[in-house]
Amino acid sequence: MRGPAARFVNWLTAPARAERLAMLRILVAGYGVVWLIVRAPHLRTVTAFTEERWRPIGVLAGVDAPPSDGLVLVVVVLAVLSGVAVVVGWRHRVAGPTFAVTLLLVTTWRNGWGQIFHTENLLVLHVMVLAIVPASAAWSLDARRRAAVPGPSDRFGWPIRVMALLTVSTYFVAGVAKIRYGGADWLDGDVLAHQIAFDNVRKAAVGSPASPIAGVLLEWRWLFTPMALSTLVVELGAPFALLTSRTARLWAGAAWLFHVGIVVTMVILFAYPLSLVALTPVLLAHGGDVPLPRVRQWVDRRFRRGQSGGAAAREAPTLHR
Repeated sequence: MRGPAARFVNWLTAPARAERLAMLRILVAGYGVVWLIVRAPHLRTVTAFTEERWRPIGVLAGVDAPPSDGLVLVVVVLAVLSGVAVVVGWRHRVAGPTFAVTLLLVTTWRNGWGQIFHTENLLVLHVMVLAIVPASAAWSLDARRRAAVPGPSDRFGWPIRVMALLTVSTYFVAGVAKIRYGGADWLDGDVLAHQIAFDNVRKAAVGSPASPIAGVLLEWRWLFTPMALSTLVVELGAPFALLTSRTARLWAGAAWLFHVGIVVTMVILFAYPLSLVALTPVLLAHGGDVPLPRVRQWVDRRFRRGQSGGAAAREAPTLHR
């Protein structure tokens, strides 16, 4: 195999340190646990919906009647508990798949009640990847039972890059959809302007929070052409983030600002990318150092306590380029 395909395979399978994958395990699973806890009151209100609203999709498509409230509660609690186990790296071979399955069930169940949300899709996909890889080889309770943290390996590298591919793919698909359904009207900003206007009018009509500046922006229609074009640059240009560490940083910053703009103009919160957790795999895909060195050193001390001091000191790699 030669050419671009070979370079892609070499990039995908390049070795990475176990600590990088561990960092993603802690961030992604931690975000998932917080999401479940924060959304618990909302999930509780969903159980009060009438059965006529049940429109199952995905893995629950064949379930004609909605699950009982008790079963839903059990799955949510199991998701939280297994998610905490993934964060601390305890029995990851069991906790990882359990968290992935239960999180998928909870989010699919929620989407079976009419409105289909897509904001949690990337989170679920990231959790699925972490569930089947050795994400607890470092910075975990599982790792404390070993003599030393393993050295760099492709088994730690490809999961990070698969997660990065999943991240950029979601943006690229969104960009293609805009061109496919909006066409030239999207390019000149007309579709974007109507979308912002409709969203804020609807929210004002039903009493939901609306953007305080949307009305002012709509008076400056020329702004929507560069806004629409910049949106497409972020979404269709997402694959370029995989080229170098510099393009990864530039794209991640642009994507974060893009979501800030959505909050400002439509009060729509894409919390996963805004938290930067969704973008972290892209930043780590090129072999850059794990950020926040003081936090990293604290985690190292906590999770390496109890290991063989000499072996850990000799074999555990330092985190630098």
